[in-house]
Amino acid sequence: MEYIPAKSIVVKTKAPAKWFGIDYNMNIYKGCCHGCIYCDSRSDCYRIEQFDRVRAKENALEIIRDDLRRKRAKGVVGTGSMSDPYNPFERKLKLTRHALELCDAFDFGVAVATKGTLLERDADILKSIAEHSPVLLKITVTTADDDLAGKIEPGAPRPSERFQMIKELSAEGLYTGILLMPVLPFIEDHQENVGEIIRRAEDAGARFIYPAFGMTLRGNQRDWYYQKLDLLFPGEGLTEAYRKKYGEYYECVSPSAGKLWEYFSKECKKRGIV
Repeated sequence: MEYIPAKSIVVKTKAPAKWFGIDYNMNIYKGCCHGCIYCDSRSDCYRIEQFDRVRAKENALEIIRDDLRRKRAKGVVGTGSMSDPYNPFERKLKLTRHALELCDAFDFGVAVATKGTLLERDADILKSIAEHSPVLLKITVTTADDDLAGKIEPGAPRPSERFQMIKELSAEGLYTGILLMPVLPFIEDHQENVGEIIRRAEDAGARFIYPAFGMTLRGNQRDWYYQKLDLLFPGEGLTEAYRKKYGEYYECVSPSAGKLWEYFSKECKKRGIV
């Protein structure tokens, strides 16, 4: 593991947008090894060189402790915005686990976004935090198909494993749900995929599903995505379809977004999923 310097780790979120009510952002790691072909964090604007190589921030726990101690206002600390806090290295390093312990000690809430099933390991700390502050667990699922996920998210745990984790965390009484985003146009944006995710979410006891029927593309990330489409889906004309539909647009909304939202809303309401 390579360690990189950092002056501060728990930083105030920029107003007016508060993603899921998060007051602070905390990124302990830099880079990600999940290899998701659609990841916006690969974009040049974030200045993360060698994005697929995970690095940890030097003296992270001391910095987080001091950051939390200096905060005048308590609030919810979000983690997982730029790199997954439950990458494979976390199993040994336990930096995320100990950071959660610090959030607990200083009476902060937490909101975790991850594809990593190692999150389940820290249910004990999350339950302790929930006794005094909000706890929100957001598990990203873009497809219910393990084989498809193996192509577009090759380094991440398979969706079947993530659904099982949702079931176990929900059984622990933790507020757990799904980030259904991105939903890749021409690949995942069909009723069968969305419907299967909703059905499996209900079976797992998920409390909410937050969708985005489309994706974002820009600069080097767009070029990377198109290269992967050509490699993984040869002869299907996906890159041409994207170029024709979206050109240089950043926000690439699915052509089926309207119909999918109508179907999604009806199915979630029927099942009592927020």
